[in-house]
Amino acid sequence: MEVLRPQLIRIGGRVYRKNPIQEQTYQHEEEDEDFYQGFMECAEEPCDGYDVVQTQQGFQCTVKAPSLLYKHIVGKRGDTRKKLEAETKTSISIPKPGQEGEIVEVQERFLKFQEEVLEKCSMDHGVDSSIFQNPKKLHLTIGMLVLLSEQEIQQTCEMLKQCKEEFIDDIAGGKPLEVEMEGIEYMNDDPGMVDVLYAKVHMKDGSNRLQELVDRVLERFQASGLIVKEWNSVKLHATVMNTLFRKDPNAV
Repeated sequence: MEVLRPQLIRIGGRVYRKNPIQEQTYQHEEEDEDFYQGFMECAEEPCDGYDVVQTQQGFQCTVKAPSLLYKHIVGKRGDTRKKLEAETKTSISIPKPGQEGEIVEVQERFLKFQEEVLEKCSMDHGVDSSIFQNPKKLHLTIGMLVLLSEQEIQQTCEMLKQCKEEFIDDIAGGKPLEVEMEGIEYMNDDPGMVDVLYAKVHMKDGSNRLQELVDRVLERFQASGLIVKEWNSVKLHATVMNTLFRKDPNAV
């Protein structure tokens, strides 16, 4: 059949042309199918690592992600998030910028602690809001570093990488260590001369892994000379109140 002279078909008093259709096959079509099949199989594997729980609203799965990646999930004006929700028939809940799951919970409980202290002790000598730690700066101190050159900064970075490769990953088992802050203590032996109040920190599983990890890091930095050796072990604590934070030094 020629293209310029197609077959004519009469239907209901009308004449239609039957144009030829040539099906095309592609050399890599079969390979592409194998590729996408393999891709889908790989994409399904990580799902086994997440727990899906049933709630009153349906099913829920929690995925941890660094806060720096939130903007890529949300997208411009929330478009990416809306597209993901539409395609997966789900509702995606993302923490506010700068917040990361359990860290936010710790901050909220600290602020509740501050509120209760100020409510009950605001009339006590020297107690005011300025001596409380900034909730965004809650931390555990391993040791104090004074880095006076770019070379010392690079040396510190390299030592931390070595610590991670040589023993941190082994102690932590390749996973974040889950800790709890519970109870408070003061730094000296005289309750009448307290300047620092701190929260006690311990592992959720009751192990000594965190203490072992920070002690070995401290030992490594002391051996390098970057930290002056004063103690053989790290006192695990999170400072919650310190008179050095006071805005008005004449208040006491």
